[in-house]
Amino acid sequence: MKMKKICIVGASGKLGQYMVQHALDRGLEVVGVCRERSVGKLDRFKGRMAVIPGATDDRAVIEQAVKGCDGVLTVLVPWGVHQYASGTAQAVLDHAPPSARLVFSCGWHITKDGQDVYTWKLKAFVKVFGWLARAARLVELDDQVEACRRIFASNAQWTVVRGSDLEEGESQGLPVWSRHVGDPILKSNMTRRVDFALFMVEALENDELIHEAPAIVGCQTPSALAFRTGSP
Repeated sequence: MKMKKICIVGASGKLGQYMVQHALDRGLEVVGVCRERSVGKLDRFKGRMAVIPGATDDRAVIEQAVKGCDGVLTVLVPWGVHQYASGTAQAVLDHAPPSARLVFSCGWHITKDGQDVYTWKLKAFVKVFGWLARAARLVELDDQVEACRRIFASNAQWTVVRGSDLEEGESQGLPVWSRHVGDPILKSNMTRRVDFALFMVEALENDELIHEAPAIVGCQTPSALAFRTGSP
């Protein structure tokens, strides 16, 4: 499907702002959703996009924002302990037009088919950080897992983009992807945030990614370059 109008849920964050810029560069009409106190972060796009302030799990806000959109890009943020991520995902699934392409962002810790292979460092980080963050009532990683479970069970035209560790810097180009964490191409575990956003926007028109959960890594990382050249 050729995109004309898209909604970006979580537009004011670092990833969201990069997605806004990529979308505007493509001449797309953009509607952004962000919390009211964060609207000012989008001032540099004033006059070039519509902004609807509100919580991203507010169903009325999402219903208004996604109306008439060909695609919806959603940053699944597991803030707090009130099912924020799953509420956001469910609102998008329920209110986006049936034909819309839905692209969600999350981390490598999400698995679609249970075939991912994680390092002990990543498993330890998720376990320890997840427990500490929940105890402090800051982050609920399990709710991001629940959000993705609902997405995977949906008949919508979804894609869940699973990001590696992120860094700032100039774009290196479209990241490469694989179906499973643990595949050699992903070993470098690093992607520029601007390129994560690029992959999200590109995924809107890539039908090969429908009902896929690609795990991505920067195209210029050592593991990606080694895969390209056939080196071990």
